[in-house]
Amino acid sequence: MHELSLSSAILATTLRHAEGRPVRSVQMRIGAMRQVVPESLDFYFGIVTRGTLAEGAALEVDYLPARLRCGDCAREWEPELPLFRCPGCGGAAVETLSGTEFGIEYITVEEEEEAETPCIAPR
Repeated sequence: MHELSLSSAILATTLRHAEGRPVRSVQMRIGAMRQVVPESLDFYFGIVTRGTLAEGAALEVDYLPARLRCGDCAREWEPELPLFRCPGCGGAAVETLSGTEFGIEYITVEEEEEAETPCIAPR
């Protein structure tokens, strides 16, 4: 259920950066260790954006796998969550290399239409 609060935070950040322009899409990167349910995030994003400049915006998410490195033998692997022991030596001194990401990469907004300015020639 934390996807609701995450969606609200995504919306707040998006609207702040959109500077009053309608939002078409939000591109994010989310690591597996954040344990975000993609369907829930998309569902709640659709709800929290209703009536805002981001209503109807696409939420595009790159989900990144968790990647760890053993502090004892330096082996790198993608763990089966939530097990964090090295499959090579059984060590528990691991370093997280990826999988904790949670951020907006970019947003796409509708650009303001350029107003036609009449050309007045000097007389």
